[in-house]
Amino acid sequence: MGFRIPSVIRKPASDGNRAASAVADVPKGYLVVYVGDDGGEMKRFVIPVTYLNQPSFQDLLSRSEEEFGFDHPMGGLTIPCREHAFLHLISHFN
Repeated sequence: MGFRIPSVIRKPASDGNRAASAVADVPKGYLVVYVGDDGGEMKRFVIPVTYLNQPSFQDLLSRSEEEFGFDHPMGGLTIPCREHAFLHLISHFN
């Protein structure tokens, strides 16, 4: 018996000019988040909206609101953490 890793799509972060065209890449039931720490490149992930119900993900969103607010030029939520920490967190969701 194996374990299931949630489906997450990672794409390079696009600049603000391409954010509108990237909306078409997001399937129904998913949303875009940008993950990265200070000074690093932001990685774009397309994640299921069901992750929003997870308490640990809600904690990340609270930290994100404190650091970035909700109005971000990239066009998606920005999560202030390292990519490997984000992947580790969401690997426990399903």
